[in-house]
Amino acid sequence: MTDRQATRQTTALGVQPVGRLLWHACSQTTLSVGVYGIYALTNAWFVARGVGPDALAGVNLVAPVLLILGAVGTTVGVGGASLVSWRLGAGDPMGAGRAAGNTFVVFWATAFVVMVAGLAALEPLLTVLGAHGEVRGYARDYAEVLLLGAFAATGFSALVRAEGRMAFSTLLWVVGILTQMALDPLLVLGLDMGVRGAALATICGQSLSTGMSMCFFFVQRRRPYRVGLRQLRPHLATIAAVVTIGAPSFLAGFGATMLVVLANNQLAAMGGAVALAAFAVASRLQTFAGMPHMGIAQGLQPVAGYNAGAQLWPRVRRARVLAMRATVGYGALAAAVLVLLAEPLVGLFVDDGPVATASVTAVRIIAAGLVFSGVTPMVSAYFQALGLARPSYALSVGTLVVIKIPLLLLFGAFGGVGVWIGLAAGEVAAALAALILLRTHRDRAAAAG
Repeated sequence: MTDRQATRQTTALGVQPVGRLLWHACSQTTLSVGVYGIYALTNAWFVARGVGPDALAGVNLVAPVLLILGAVGTTVGVGGASLVSWRLGAGDPMGAGRAAGNTFVVFWATAFVVMVAGLAALEPLLTVLGAHGEVRGYARDYAEVLLLGAFAATGFSALVRAEGRMAFSTLLWVVGILTQMALDPLLVLGLDMGVRGAALATICGQSLSTGMSMCFFFVQRRRPYRVGLRQLRPHLATIAAVVTIGAPSFLAGFGATMLVVLANNQLAAMGGAVALAAFAVASRLQTFAGMPHMGIAQGLQPVAGYNAGAQLWPRVRRARVLAMRATVGYGALAAAVLVLLAEPLVGLFVDDGPVATASVTAVRIIAAGLVFSGVTPMVSAYFQALGLARPSYALSVGTLVVIKIPLLLLFGAFGGVGVWIGLAAGEVAAALAALILLRTHRDRAAAAG
């Protein structure tokens, strides 16, 4: 690719029709995260069928560790990508390079801390996650490998998208995930490594994606900005901006982690391994079905961010409206599919019995929240793209503390079914709060940009 082609791809964000740009960006990001969703399902299948339901429950108990690592990667990725989009839109390639370089530094430093702290405090961590009995051994084996691979937890695809390189951003996901899917049967079944093999497959795929992104940023020359040793020097103002803008994403990820931990502990106290295994199956299916919501939010960010940096506010508002329609429309379709096909989908993971029955009920109830579960992250991504951290904080922290946790505690007191209802009700109520906040801030956001 020539310098002119790279620049043209970036500047297209400010001149091409918004609908076409958003479709291209969202289709690429949805494909990326959708492939990850397929991996999550296949990974669960190999663990459930190759090791057993207790192993799947153990793997799901460690999901918060993955969520925390993902939240760290998303935090710096979103914060850095927002700065890169703004700087490129404002014609400042030097600023864009410094934002990208400092994003790498923040992530690597944080990943090191997570790895060391997680391994040092693994046993109390497993207790907090609700791991007991035989399930605890599986959770320990899985967590140890994941923590050792913390440095590879992100491929910085958000930074790639920020300069309009949607195809390569998708490739970072697809190549890594396909590697993981190819290694799962070999390591889990062929070499009989069990849950350790599943975790090692994840780390290998992530490492390949990370290697590709390092070649992109540090080796490839035909790009709109450069990253070298100078850009890697810590710049406190840039680091503060990356963390401030990206922090709502971390808080959202941390909030999701806390909900999973809370739900797991409630289910462990009420129904033991059966309830935990049912939640493992239902959450994997719900995660897969909800991946396009994440894709839409991620696809909106470079379009809104670049045009905000260029002061093209009508294009920013158009992107927001189209993204909102897409996320709600998709959510309704996905929820209907889950409700209708709950039994055969659950049957892919577990045979008939108590776990299957509980899983079908969980899937159908949780599906109700899927209709609106994309609204809150989409609105938060919109504010982040504009560099407005405060309303994103309100969504990330406020919806968790004021809405989701209280509803889960309230309904969870009525048993396993109550846990499913609490999770679904939390998504609906959070979406309503996000819409109210968007209506209150949208004119102010445009003026602030």
